[in-house]
Amino acid sequence: MFIGHFNEQPWQDPKLDFTKPGAGIRDLGLSNAVYSPEIGQQLYNRYIDEKLYAEEIGMDGLMLNEHHSMPGCMQGVTNVEAAILARQTKKAKIAILGNVLPIWDDPLWLAEQLAMIDMISHGRLITGWVRGTGRESITHNAVPPYNRERFQESHDFVIKAWTTPGPFRWEGKHYQYRYVNPWSMPLQKPHSPIWIPCSVSRDTAVWCARYHYPMIMLASGMEATKEMFQVYHDTAAEEGYTSGPQNVGYLFKVHVDETDEQGYEVGRKFIEGVSNPFNVGNEGSVLSFLQALPGLSSRAAVNTRIQRLQPAGRGGSGLFAKYDDQIKNYTIISGTPKTVLPKVRHVLEYLRPGSIFFWDGDGAMTHDDQVRSLRLMGEELIPATREIGKELGLLTSFETNDGTGYDQTAWAAMKK
Repeated sequence: MFIGHFNEQPWQDPKLDFTKPGAGIRDLGLSNAVYSPEIGQQLYNRYIDEKLYAEEIGMDGLMLNEHHSMPGCMQGVTNVEAAILARQTKKAKIAILGNVLPIWDDPLWLAEQLAMIDMISHGRLITGWVRGTGRESITHNAVPPYNRERFQESHDFVIKAWTTPGPFRWEGKHYQYRYVNPWSMPLQKPHSPIWIPCSVSRDTAVWCARYHYPMIMLASGMEATKEMFQVYHDTAAEEGYTSGPQNVGYLFKVHVDETDEQGYEVGRKFIEGVSNPFNVGNEGSVLSFLQALPGLSSRAAVNTRIQRLQPAGRGGSGLFAKYDDQIKNYTIISGTPKTVLPKVRHVLEYLRPGSIFFWDGDGAMTHDDQVRSLRLMGEELIPATREIGKELGLLTSFETNDGTGYDQTAWAAMKK
């Protein structure tokens, strides 16, 4: 079993009261006039320190992501932090889940960056790519109806740049290069493993299965996650292979603390608190029409996403449901290691993922909250979770694919 750490790395400024109506994430509605580089430098270094400690206590992977022009995520240039971690860490995989491919006007530059990160880390990079939300399309001037086309062509181009000796030309619909011959190539062969994040998208599940890429569901709730895993497994069967735990992973919110009472109260900070941009009391925190721009996604995907992002008080049951509701439906798990472990077991038994990421230290949580939780995870939760994974036969792709994390059989088939 592969166990990793994730933090959205939110903006925290006690002078900004996100509990006020309309003061939350407010997609593209919060001016950077309130931004403080002094606070920013403290937070960036804090989050890097926490990632270093996560490796120290035994996490297998450090997951990074990116969003743009919003206080909920400071990782607008996630490859910068990935490069820092590549040099400062020793063992943990660096999982970028992921770069937003459609907003890259120069995917050759991306191929070079990721290859450098893979080499500096001595081959510990896990590459992940996403299509991004409407927010990313607007802030980087990417035309939504071309989103999927640009994603696919960028993907195809980077794979070729990594695996085909240059120089060669590329004449595509969205990208044209007269000379492709990058002087930085991945250390891992044929390239770094590719894991694809998914947020309740049947299209993504089908695409991942066709490419044999492990799919990581992002805090999507138990039933929605199980449904997407089944779509993957069914598609794999249609493609002529049997998928299993090594092909699927799950990110979910887990916080452990010294007492159940403390764990319960600190767990509230995932979605509550003055300095929390994800405050669920703010009904206008996420504007669904910006997340579902015309042409960005299929109608079915749009309807699913809107339902999932419904705010509390309007029938929502997903990421923005009330705290006690999320505790009941396992969207958030908090408490001592002793009380958290049976709930983690339930998630593993029900979903059977080979890879998991504990999402912790987020929202309004402090550095002390995160360090305390990580220490207890290292002492008790991670070893016990590994034993459960072993008992259930939950192997990750690094244990089933010659230790490479990449499906070599699928690679050979695609090359033909």
